[in-house]
Amino acid sequence: MKLSGLFRGKRAFEASKLYQAIVAQARQPGFYAANGVPDSVDGRFEMIALHMFLVLQRLKSAGEGEVAQQLFDTMFADMDQSLREMGAGDLGVGRRVRVMAEGLYGRIAAYEAGLVGSNAELAAALRRNLFGTLPEPGPDAATLESLSAYLREAASRLGRQPASALIAGSPDFPPTPGRL
Repeated sequence: MKLSGLFRGKRAFEASKLYQAIVAQARQPGFYAANGVPDSVDGRFEMIALHMFLVLQRLKSAGEGEVAQQLFDTMFADMDQSLREMGAGDLGVGRRVRVMAEGLYGRIAAYEAGLVGSNAELAAALRRNLFGTLPEPGPDAATLESLSAYLREAASRLGRQPASALIAGSPDFPPTPGRL
């Protein structure tokens, strides 16, 4: 029994470190300043969700389901805490976190389909998710193309990265697209 608790503790620590790396990448200023992703609560959630998708996809392909689940749990514990710090009432936090989790599942499905589909499908998923809170016309084609290329390159790099390096909290994300 003690050994499984130690293993669970180690996996939780790894997931926390990996989540911190995901958040650090998602907060890169270039996504917001150079690519126009809204620098808002929604925009930041979208960038975290995009990078979570990439890492969860790699963990799934490596057979690291336990780490993936710990990572998912870590993300939504952080979302819960963040909502509480922003003043959300206790009664509404659980519902809002559930909606965010459902949203992540929808984004995972859209990004998976986009990666195996056409550039237009991937661009549409990015437009809908990253820029859904912006008024029309939204991002230009060059921005969507740049972000699509980033997503494809990130998936490729993570796919080549040893799972052990990823789990250790060092995801191999490409540089943020765009110029500052």
